[in-house]
Amino acid sequence: MAEQLGVGSRHLRRLFLKHVGATPSAVVQTRRLHFAKKLIDETRLPMTQVAIAAGFGCVRRFNECIRRVYHRTPTHIRRLAGRSRPQREGLYIFHLHFRPPYNWMRTLEFLAARATPGVEAVDGGNYRRTISLSGNLGHFEISLEEGQNALTARVDFGDPCALFAIIEQIDAMFDSKADWAVIAKTLRSDSALERRVDAESGLRAPGCWNGFELTTRAILGQQTSVKEAMTIAGRIVRAYGQAFAPASGLTHVFPTAEILKDADLVSVGVPRAKAATLRAFARAVCDGSIRFERIVDCGDLVKQLCEIPGIGKWTAQYIGMSVVRDPDAFPSDDLVLQRAMGQGSAWELERRSEAWRPWRAYAAMLLWLDANDAVCGAVARGSREAKTAFVSTALESPP
Repeated sequence: MAEQLGVGSRHLRRLFLKHVGATPSAVVQTRRLHFAKKLIDETRLPMTQVAIAAGFGCVRRFNECIRRVYHRTPTHIRRLAGRSRPQREGLYIFHLHFRPPYNWMRTLEFLAARATPGVEAVDGGNYRRTISLSGNLGHFEISLEEGQNALTARVDFGDPCALFAIIEQIDAMFDSKADWAVIAKTLRSDSALERRVDAESGLRAPGCWNGFELTTRAILGQQTSVKEAMTIAGRIVRAYGQAFAPASGLTHVFPTAEILKDADLVSVGVPRAKAATLRAFARAVCDGSIRFERIVDCGDLVKQLCEIPGIGKWTAQYIGMSVVRDPDAFPSDDLVLQRAMGQGSAWELERRSEAWRPWRAYAAMLLWLDANDAVCGAVARGSREAKTAFVSTALESPP
């Protein structure tokens, strides 16, 4: 970890003690314990598998840590939780708690517009998608838990050892750890955002499940509408994705970089220039030039992406915002954002956005949604100018 951050291990330890009050090892141990407690409370996994899934080296160490922290045995904790209802093998139900409010419908609206056909489905207040980890296939479904400040995650996956990584990724994708009260306080300081903040209470900045998948979609979305980009993405999935139909609306797993690096994408409707960009990007992922794990600096990823012919700065900034999950990432080159704030250039918008730090990603979400609502409302009223604006916004909004 110290090597990834470019510091010495002793200095890293001092920083943790100063700012967190615990060593890195203690933080890791606490996260393991919290996840183990979640597995004990919310699943019927045997304790041996709970220990493995939570990252403990052996069952004895797992039992000792649980007793030391919770003053009870794992079996006693499960009995107190009272979850006696059996679950099908491979199906796990988790409750991902969040600080209210949570604008669930806006999150679904954003994800639905960008859902890859066959890989993702949004309907009835639920989000579903297929996943692949270490060669194992599965899927999950997310819904809002009525009457509780929590999302319900139903994970169907054969390998329980992957549960920690899956739940961590879902947490990040649905931004469940965000504190809207803190975000809103900062953004409301700008009078231009005040109305939008009040109207969109609990807004989140959704992330993505897979960085390669999102970047592929973002490249497809350059200089075209979101709908057209998703149509082409669906063709790519049907042609090159692995067939897998575990639930309604799900038919495939998104193809990997290894498959797309030499794929004939033109044959499925990808414009020739974009096809070349996609293949170059896939090769960069395959040879390790671009990676989406352990990213320390969002700026480095943006720079690496811009080095690939055909990927513009705007697209790279959006990818950084959605993949790295930096709450302060901000695509200042976005024309919709510039117009919404009455700024004539990226430099002017960048300067204006300084007051929104460190929550500029949420400001971008507010402005995108507001612009989309305004255009859709005008189109519904049949305005010629609105229809022109709709085409323009569709080409410039996030892919």
